[in-house]
Amino acid sequence: MMDEHLASIACGLTQTHLCEYQGQLLHRDIIDDLVCLTQHAKDAGFTLSIASGYRNFERQMLIWNSKFLGKRAVLNKQNAPVNLTGFDDLEKCHAIMLFSALPGGSRHHFGTDLDIYAINSLPDNQKLQLEPWEYAKGGPFYDFNCWLDSNLAKFGFYRPYARFNGGVAAEPWHISHIKTSSYISQAQNVDNLQSAIQLFDVAGKQTILANISQLHSQYINNTCSP
Repeated sequence: MMDEHLASIACGLTQTHLCEYQGQLLHRDIIDDLVCLTQHAKDAGFTLSIASGYRNFERQMLIWNSKFLGKRAVLNKQNAPVNLTGFDDLEKCHAIMLFSALPGGSRHHFGTDLDIYAINSLPDNQKLQLEPWEYAKGGPFYDFNCWLDSNLAKFGFYRPYARFNGGVAAEPWHISHIKTSSYISQAQNVDNLQSAIQLFDVAGKQTILANISQLHSQYINNTCSP
């Protein structure tokens, strides 16, 4: 039987593994490597900044419920809003999970995963969007993106959503600490995810639970290798 505390970490139900860094909560075991990554990025001319770090179950549920109930935009791969009118609950799940994880199924629960950008590369009149075009050629973070391609692994990080594999869309801003996330992700399994969702008022809950194995396989367990 997998450790219950590890299951709580994996599903965003505890914060005992976290510490504060740059105003964000992160897993304490990744800090040394992140400091090194940040310093080397600075030496290369990039001020590495964290847009999002740890996110607990309830925070992820607020995002999920807002999208499921039509109170917050759901985007397609072209970053255009999707009209969910006429979608059944399972179709809504698939549409949302392209960019937003199920509560309990987000890698941001681990504290090992964070969304990053180079704040000194962002034009003064431009708001951070965390959209693929910002990291593509011609975007403000293209040079930073190329530097990450060459340097992330040296400091123990990788991009779990480096490319689209039929589940979550490519997220060049999302990095993960290889060693620490690898054992936590094993605890984010179907059984533990199901148990966590049953505890909360998650929108579409019955449909999610009825299709949990499929959703887990397509979106949560379907990541790129380090």
